[in-house]
Amino acid sequence: MPTRRTLLALTATAALPARQAAADPDAGLDALLVRYVVDHPDGVTRVRYGAWKANAADMRALDVWIAEAASRRPSAMERAEAFAYWANLYNALTLKVVLERHPVRSIRDIRSTGVPLDPRQFNGPWRTRLVTIEGRRMSLDDIEHETMRPTFRDPRVHYAVNCASIGCPNIWPRAWRAATLERELDAAAAAFVNHPRGVTVMPDGRLRVSSIYSWFREDFGGSEAGVVAHLRRYAAPLLAARLSERDAIAGDAYDWALNDAPPGT
Repeated sequence: MPTRRTLLALTATAALPARQAAADPDAGLDALLVRYVVDHPDGVTRVRYGAWKANAADMRALDVWIAEAASRRPSAMERAEAFAYWANLYNALTLKVVLERHPVRSIRDIRSTGVPLDPRQFNGPWRTRLVTIEGRRMSLDDIEHETMRPTFRDPRVHYAVNCASIGCPNIWPRAWRAATLERELDAAAAAFVNHPRGVTVMPDGRLRVSSIYSWFREDFGGSEAGVVAHLRRYAAPLLAARLSERDAIAGDAYDWALNDAPPGT
């Protein structure tokens, strides 16, 4: 029979995860991302949606994290904490939307609901109101375009939120946190800019960039020259040298295929 000391030790050990969760409210999301976000040889991180959906406990864990996050007050947070909060919430909600409908070829195959007079409902799930934050019912578009972009006025918002597509900047494989936010946002920006889906110098020297830089040009300086200046900031030396020779963009592209991990990954 276990001694009283042993029972106390076991009780303390069992309580440790709860204490850790209280100290780090994003530990649950962190664990899920570590488990299901994987690197791919092509440099685009993938999500093991099939394995995640098959794990009922981890599906519930995502719901639990979202519900807990919805109870917080981002309006009372410092800037970096609020940025990390909104980015984590956006990514968790996007993952939930895709997981609930998986398998799908593209997130754009999932239409918005509850907005019958909004023509944008047919372009994807971004208009569906998914969560209530401080009394406001919000969609993914509300989080990104009505909250993050105007509040933070930081182009790195586009590297922090993930739309579950190959063409999107990589989903960060950990929960965003205030303490490491600046360093990790810069790393995320550099990873995308230096990948061909971010910017490609074509054989004739013309530039092809991600459509993100066209759709949201106002966030990247408001002009082609502003976009190129942004790219130079995060470009590795060889790419930066090639970008220094031009400030015009010939075209843009984006791949809406789902960032799904190959079977068996």
